[in-house]
Amino acid sequence: MFTGIIESMGELVKMEKEQNNIHFYIRSVLAQELKIDQSLAHDGVCLTVVDIQGDLYTVTAVHETLEKSVLGMWREGRKINLERAMKLGDRLDGHLVQGHVDQVGECINIDDQGGSWRFDFRFSPKNHSLVIEKGSLCINGASLTVFNVTENSCSVAIIPYTYEYTNFHQLQPGDQVNLEFDMIGKYVAKSKA
Repeated sequence: MFTGIIESMGELVKMEKEQNNIHFYIRSVLAQELKIDQSLAHDGVCLTVVDIQGDLYTVTAVHETLEKSVLGMWREGRKINLERAMKLGDRLDGHLVQGHVDQVGECINIDDQGGSWRFDFRFSPKNHSLVIEKGSLCINGASLTVFNVTENSCSVAIIPYTYEYTNFHQLQPGDQVNLEFDMIGKYVAKSKA
């Protein structure tokens, strides 16, 4: 379980395909604090640490993960939003995030608003009921408050700190992102079905 508050960025230094899996070798200041079998969110995708060598650690994405997220589109040099699993008893600064991507969305517009940025994202209309005005949405692992909600899009406001310390500063219109809808909203929607 995660909170959607990004701790650090890592850099993808190597990818290695093995049958239907991809091993990702990531350089991060967090590496020396990790342990094998630990869960770590990568742009919002929960992956298990399988090896650690100095400031480099390895995680593996299986076919299911590659099909449901943008991880298969990653390239060496990419900056990745990282968050370690939350500890019970800590503050919950974002919202409850599982690290299980619901769908791939698309950045459709970025508006520099003189000190902050408005990012607009498109998602499948089938998930419209899971996105509410001033509710939470996890985008590339970051817990964000949404506004301007339509049938298939929403906006988020990005403050300078978030812009600098996440990979939002690399996003361009047309880029695809990992989306995880609010877990509580998913349970409510299912109970009404």
